[in-house]
Amino acid sequence: MIERLSQLWRVRDLRNTLIFVFAMLVIFRILAHIPIPGVDPSGLKQVLSGNPLLGLLNLFSGGGLQNFSIVMLGVGPYITASIIMQLLTMIVPRLEAMQKEGEQGQNRINQYTRYITVPLAILQGFSTLAFLNSQGGAQILGALTVFQKVTAIAAIVGGTMLLMWIGEIINERKIGNGISLLIFAGIVAQLPQSVQQNLAVIDKTQIFTYAIYALIAVITIAGVVFVTEGQRNIPVTYAKRLIGTQSVGGAGVNTHLPLRVNQAGVIPIIFAVSIILVPPLIAQFFVTNGIPWVAHMAVWVRDTFQNQAFYGLAYFVLVVAFTYFYTAVVFQPNQIAENLQKQGGFIPGIRPGQPTAHYLSFVSSRIILGGALFLGVIAVLPTIMQSATNSQNLAIGGTSLLIVVSVVLESVKQVQAQLVMRDYEAFYK
Repeated sequence: MIERLSQLWRVRDLRNTLIFVFAMLVIFRILAHIPIPGVDPSGLKQVLSGNPLLGLLNLFSGGGLQNFSIVMLGVGPYITASIIMQLLTMIVPRLEAMQKEGEQGQNRINQYTRYITVPLAILQGFSTLAFLNSQGGAQILGALTVFQKVTAIAAIVGGTMLLMWIGEIINERKIGNGISLLIFAGIVAQLPQSVQQNLAVIDKTQIFTYAIYALIAVITIAGVVFVTEGQRNIPVTYAKRLIGTQSVGGAGVNTHLPLRVNQAGVIPIIFAVSIILVPPLIAQFFVTNGIPWVAHMAVWVRDTFQNQAFYGLAYFVLVVAFTYFYTAVVFQPNQIAENLQKQGGFIPGIRPGQPTAHYLSFVSSRIILGGALFLGVIAVLPTIMQSATNSQNLAIGGTSLLIVVSVVLESVKQVQAQLVMRDYEAFYK
């Protein structure tokens, strides 16, 4: 490990890349502490501590919502826009054909995603302001005029677009996903403050309880690593080919097709958060409606989603459902079976073509069940721990752990791949 780190630092372009990415993350953390004028952060923290939905939004904004900064939405609108574009490429034939055009088509889709991000950021920024107005009143936002509200929304949209740009230029460095690294940086930046708060409330008579928390945290991290790296290898054999009178491939090549237990990553959790935030935000606009039954229904929806039990159940179901949904979007067994058949590959005991597609779909649907249930449990783990211990001070942040572990593993793999590539180039020079 030490040798790898020293080798990483000796390679000039990799060293410059790491310094550049670190500088971008520092800029992000500076932006997260630039508040919008007219806001009382102390009052906002009280609202966040009592609302699990806003707590989730604060998590994915990297703590920007807690400070009511210009990046309070984080990269949420951009992620939502990306999901919308992925769904549209499955529905709209023109976008599907554009996606198959290679790099040029992908660049056009990325541009459309940026366009969609702007109205989504405006809508989400306005909804968040209205929701906070209803939750905390004037002690948080103060008496904002129309001009001040427009200025605040403009600053919020500008902050979101700036984070989107930072994420994209980090992507170009190829040492990790830029958007994921921004969320990762926000979670890690909040860790010292969280530890300090927990140490401040430590009761020496509850050392056994804290030991159990630490044990559960270690088990959770081990489980996240195990499931994130878990995969089922489907054996694949490529028959020997003849080019002219020469045989290529000898007696055939045996390899495998890896099917990951968690093919969707953290996308289902992000998508579930986006959906579960919508009903209470919309209901908040109708709480003061002049029609009694509409106002009563809006209050019921708002109070229902603030109920811990209902919130946990709905969150779990949405995460499981979106795991299957997103896997169906990114995993195409028919296309894989077609590619295998074109390349002369087959799964032993399974006929090429449609039977191979059915087999891959059958295996994928069963291994995804474990991954979906795992993601669901990870998502509601803080709620479960708080309900079991009646403690709001200590909680195992399952979603945070999942994001941190996934981002670290992905970045380490990409850095190792670049080191191996340079070793390969040096060997043949």
